[in-house]
Amino acid sequence: MVSGKFKSRTFRRVYKRLPGGTTKIHYRKRKPSKAKCGNCGILLKGVPRERPYRMRNMAKTKKRPERPYGGVLCSSCTRKLIKENIRGIKK
Repeated sequence: MVSGKFKSRTFRRVYKRLPGGTTKIHYRKRKPSKAKCGNCGILLKGVPRERPYRMRNMAKTKKRPERPYGGVLCSSCTRKLIKENIRGIKK
């Protein structure tokens, strides 16, 4: 009988084939939601959707884009912000 915490859909069910030919259900935590832009809320490109234990083992360059505000703002918002800073426009 499965443990009570695995009866809800908090954990996703992964079917694994065992060497004997049988299949067994493994329970894994679900992935977190995708990263969103801090300014406009659009989904960020180049930011993986992984659990913290997998993100820890990833290289820094794999975690977010290599540009100013990478992983925080989308490319269009970054472009606008840099242009505003150069022009000296204050909000």
